[in-house]
Amino acid sequence: MDVRAFTVGPFQENTFIVRRDGADHALVIDPGDEPELLAEAIEKLGVTVDAILITHTDVDHVGAVAPLAKQTGAPVYCPKLEVARLQDIMGHLPIPGIGPYEGYDPEHTVEGGEQLDLAGLRIDVVPTPGHTEGHVTYAFPDEGVIASGDVLFQGSVGRTDRPNGDHQTLLNSIATLLERYPDDTLVLPGHMGTTTLGRERDTNPFLQELAR
Repeated sequence: MDVRAFTVGPFQENTFIVRRDGADHALVIDPGDEPELLAEAIEKLGVTVDAILITHTDVDHVGAVAPLAKQTGAPVYCPKLEVARLQDIMGHLPIPGIGPYEGYDPEHTVEGGEQLDLAGLRIDVVPTPGHTEGHVTYAFPDEGVIASGDVLFQGSVGRTDRPNGDHQTLLNSIATLLERYPDDTLVLPGHMGTTTLGRERDTNPFLQELAR
C-alpha cells in the first residue's frame, strides 16, 4: 500500500492519499485544508480519486472536502450522525477567525459495519465514537493499515471534553480496534506521526485503563 501524508492547516491535521502500490486509482482520507496542495499532489501522482473518506467532521478534517470533491468528481463518504456539520461547516465552528470553509452534501453516509470496495482496496468501516458521536475508522485489513482519525494517536488519544465526546466511549472504541486488528497494524492518525496498534497497546499511558 502506498500512503502519502500531508500535514495541513492551522491545526496541523494529517490528510492521507492512499492507493495500492503502483495503482492509478486512489482514496483521499480527511482532506482538512490546503486543497490546492492536495490537488497538486494528486496530479503529480497521476491518480484518479475514487472516493473521499471522512472519519469525522471537525473542521480541521473537512475544510478541503468541498473544493477537492468538486475538482476530482470523487464521491464523499461521511459519518451519518455528522452530516449536518459537513453541510454547514461555518455554522458549527467553535473558534472565530477560522475559515471560511465551504460546506458539502455527501453522496454517501456510513455508520460502521459497512464493507467498501474502493480503488481496489477492501475497507472495513468501524464505528469508533468517543471523540465525536459519529466517528468511524477506515480499516484496510489486507494491507494492515487503519485510518483512525482523532481516536488514537502516538502516545495519546482524542479529546473528549466537548459535548459530543465521551472518554469511556472512546476507550471502548480503541479496545475494539485492538481486539479486531493485529499489533503490527499501521495507524494513520489525524495528528502527529504514524504508529502501530502494538506500540500504543504497550506504551500509550492513556490505554493503561484497558489493561486492568
